[in-house]
Amino acid sequence: MSDSSHETLRSELSSIITGLESPLASPSTTPPTAPEDDYTPFPSPVLSATRLAGLSLGEDGELEEEVDADKVITEEDKTKALELKAQANKAFAAKEFNKSIDLYTRAIALNPKDSTFWNNRAMSKAKMEEHGAAISDATKAVSINPSYAKAYYRRGLSYLAILRPTDSVPDLKKALSIEPNNRVIREQLNTVVKLIRRIEFEKAISVGDTETASQRCLALIESGACTLDPASAASDMPLPTLPSDPLARYTPTKEFVQGMIASFKTGGKIPKRVAWEIILGCKEQVEKEKSLVEIEIPEGVTCDIIGDTHGQFFDVCNLLSMTSPPSENHYLVFNGDLVDRGSWSVEVALTAFAYKWLYPNYVFINRGNHETNDMNKVYGFEGECKAKLGEMTFKLFADVFTMLPLAVLLSASLPPTSPKSEGSKPAILNQGKRRFFICHGGPPVSKDGVTLEEVSQLERFGRQPGQEGVICEMLWTDPQEPIGRGPSKRGVGLGFGPDVTRRWCALNNVTAVIRSHEVRADGYAIEHDGLCITVFSCPNYCDSTGNKAAYIRMQANGALSYHQFDAVPHPDVKPMAYSSGFNQMGF
Repeated sequence: MSDSSHETLRSELSSIITGLESPLASPSTTPPTAPEDDYTPFPSPVLSATRLAGLSLGEDGELEEEVDADKVITEEDKTKALELKAQANKAFAAKEFNKSIDLYTRAIALNPKDSTFWNNRAMSKAKMEEHGAAISDATKAVSINPSYAKAYYRRGLSYLAILRPTDSVPDLKKALSIEPNNRVIREQLNTVVKLIRRIEFEKAISVGDTETASQRCLALIESGACTLDPASAASDMPLPTLPSDPLARYTPTKEFVQGMIASFKTGGKIPKRVAWEIILGCKEQVEKEKSLVEIEIPEGVTCDIIGDTHGQFFDVCNLLSMTSPPSENHYLVFNGDLVDRGSWSVEVALTAFAYKWLYPNYVFINRGNHETNDMNKVYGFEGECKAKLGEMTFKLFADVFTMLPLAVLLSASLPPTSPKSEGSKPAILNQGKRRFFICHGGPPVSKDGVTLEEVSQLERFGRQPGQEGVICEMLWTDPQEPIGRGPSKRGVGLGFGPDVTRRWCALNNVTAVIRSHEVRADGYAIEHDGLCITVFSCPNYCDSTGNKAAYIRMQANGALSYHQFDAVPHPDVKPMAYSSGFNQMGF
């Protein structure tokens, strides 16, 4: 592939994710500013990840030098730094990644000229999905030691993790030139090059497509090209109610959904036609909903908010056994990232979609940053779906993912029993009642003044997140401790501080934002003085993080309770087993 082709593809992928071209910048360059967006008046700010190299956010939200570049390093400093590194390595091995980051940071403060400290911290940050920060640390490592193959390799993997494969290739090539006999690096480079070629090919053959995958699947059903012979269906996989006309649509039942889940637990295979009916049935419900779905919890009803589940099907089954299935007295909100990473993403997505098909007024599904085409290519869902149900089923999922709402506004029907919030100040109320804004990443806060009505009116059908600044923000942003706004530690989106959250909640009479998107050691975290609550529902994320998971239960008066759970055993299939972006040793 020519350099110009690489640059063109890099531009296209960058625009898909961020809404604009975001070239790799050196620490001395000025970050690019976002151009005007055709679809929204408040585009997301973008800051190249390498702008973070050697920098940190101060209490006022401004970038500051992390270490003193002119520091005179004593032998005592070096000795203490190595002791801290040894402690950090133990914390990393114990999956205590936040602790390892803190210890490596202390080692860096003592001896900022040791490249291994920077690269090891990059490894820890990558484990926490802080890929923008990992890129910056790896960049610092190679600036200190230009022959550091591991640091180039680490930076290349983090570029790939934020969907910048053409930026990954030069780093992997550099690492391989330093260690030409390293099989892991060579295999990862080959994997990324194949991914880039496939993206180019698929883009070329899609030119001129005017029919959506949903339309194509419906046409195939109506033509008789996707029929089901009930006699040939596996005995361990129940079926929905089938019409007498083989070309007519199916009807879901409670027995079918529960039986399907039970069959999945024992390795049951669902017929393609039934999978299509589930996805299309979900589509018919979510396409009626606005981008902001407004729900009031009636007296006597509870609602559980579920964070990322990422294809960890057996943990989802355990979770549903604790929450109980949805019903007229119990609602469920799935807050995005149903798929990718875990190797039962098809089963998780079909479970959530089937419940939405069966109980459209009791089950709600928000879109996450992994319900997007390019994340699915890299993190496994596309490969898994094609392997289990074929390419057209993946395209159907991808089409319906763009129809999922972006947020839920969950309102109490009864006044609170106490004026207290989840933090130190009185709760922000709307007409005397609590209400919570639930979205995957965070509220649209790249600028002040964005209202709920503007979110509700967002055009989402057929759009990937980079095509709208606000959609990108709502799927990708993260809270930060410093006030103001800052560059994203992920390399995509932005960070928003407690003052930003309070202004947005006060403007919109929102009691708190409930979001997901990030691992939390306890499964949940109450941040920004109770105004930003993170819930993460993947225990022992990717079989490697050692975290607890949680879900949040809301009562009709707006009271919240937090429920933790641990991982359960699953069959011996590794996470990312279907990934076409990372080789088996790559991530």
